[in-house]
Amino acid sequence: MQYSQKVMDHFMNPRNVGEIEDADGVGTCGNPVCGDLMTFYIKIHPQTDDLDKARISEIRFKTFGCGAAIAVASMASEMAKGKSLSEVAAMSRDDVANMLDGLPPIKMHCSNIGVQAIQEAVKDYLQQIGRDDLARRIKGCPKKEH
Repeated sequence: MQYSQKVMDHFMNPRNVGEIEDADGVGTCGNPVCGDLMTFYIKIHPQTDDLDKARISEIRFKTFGCGAAIAVASMASEMAKGKSLSEVAAMSRDDVANMLDGLPPIKMHCSNIGVQAIQEAVKDYLQQIGRDDLARRIKGCPKKEH
């Protein structure tokens, strides 16, 4: 299996690894078939329900999985940092895979899990501030992948 230099760099030197103890949102997504599991922790600033103004000011992740899963979590965290919640809601697995200069087809599910786990953290934030109506609009992780 051939990985790009960016995948190898993010696998060998993952960015934003860890946990935020007082996170504003936490989201987990995984794939029981391959065993990959990712949890993202986010801080939001400013804390508002305006999806265009609220931004991810800090992000950390923990993951269990293969090298592609680690690289995806690292790249997805870099892409989401500083973005508005509406921009994060619009992120796709192809966005992450393209930023990594591609992934082998058998590893594309890793990029899906990364994006969905971050979106789950956004949903968690929105639910904590009492905006379940907005949280339901965010795609997040399909229930069968939890």
